[in-house]
Formats: sequence, C-alpha cells, structure tokens
Amino acid sequence: GGAEVEMAELYVKPAPETSGPPPVDHPPPSSKASRPPPMGSCPATGVEPPSSPVIESETLIEDVLRPLEQALEDCHGHTKKQVCDDISRRLALLREQWAGGKLSIPVKKRMALLVQELLHHQWDAADDIHRSLMVDHVTEVSQWMVGVKRLIAEKKSLSSEETKEEKFTVEPENQTIPGFQQPS
Repeated sequence: GGAEVEMAELYVKPAPETSGPPPVDHPPPSSKASRPPPMGSCPATGVEPPSSPVIESETLIEDVLRPLEQALEDCHGHTKKQVCDDISRRLALLREQWAGGKLSIPVKKRMALLVQELLHHQWDAADDIHRSLMVDHVTEVSQWMVGVKRLIAEKKSLSSEETKEEKFTVEPENQTIPGFQQPS
C-alpha cells in the first residue's frame, strides 16, 4: 500500500500552490497594521513640550544660586566692595524667597535659563531674560533682580577685560592677523 500513499501526497501537494496567492497577500495588511501604533504614539509625544526634561522638572535653587554666587566671587577684587555686598544681599533675598516658595515656576525656569546664559557668557540673552522677568513678574522679582542685573553687567565687563585679546581673534573672521587688532 506504500505506493498509494505517495500518489496521494502528489495530489495533495499542488493544493497549497493553487491557494498560494492569498497567503502572499497577507503580509501587506499586517505591515499596514503595524504602522498605526507609531503614528498613534506620535501625538502622545507631541503633548509634551519640546523643551528638555531637565527644565521641566523642578528647578533647583542650588542650580540657580550657586552659579550666581560663583559669578559674584569672580567679581570680588574687580568690583567695588559695596557693589558686591549689595549683589550678595539681593542674592540672599532671592534664595530666601525661593526657599520660602514665594517664586512661581515661570520665574524659577527663567532664572535657570538666565544662569545658563550667564555661564555661557551670553550677556545679551541673559539681559533679555532679566528684562522679560521684570516685565512679566515684576512683583516677584523686583527686590532682587536689580542685583542679578548688576551681576550680569559686572561679569560681562570682567570677562570682556579677560577676553579682550581672544575676542578680537574670534569675532572678525575676515581678519586673519590677530596681532593687527592689538596695538596696545
């Protein structure tokens, strides 16, 4: 009876081939099906603001005050003592109000940004942020922002003293001879 079985198999085999096309058609729908999930997750990520999560999380008082106090340290010896004392007093006020929960989230976030700009020596950007804070949140910031503004100005003049030579070589790109810039 073995021969009959083989014959039967021969007849069975062609069957899948004739019904071949339907299985081949299946993958496209399944690949389409796998496409919506990524699209579905897109709006979800779109809901979150594009800003980096670091700023999203609670801005830490130390992240803002430590660089400011450090900047003040840098100014000691270059800046009049009374100016330093005044800035120091205002930074203490800032710390006190922050710690006391008197500052709103936008103020904290902008102060964090201001400090970042300060650290990168982006004086104009820091100044813009300070100005926007004065405009939008004057009641919250008026007591200490003067000190921060003064600090930006002092740090700016300090760094421009230090980097006078560098600045000249960096800024005018068409000027290939840095020595050209420093007659003094």
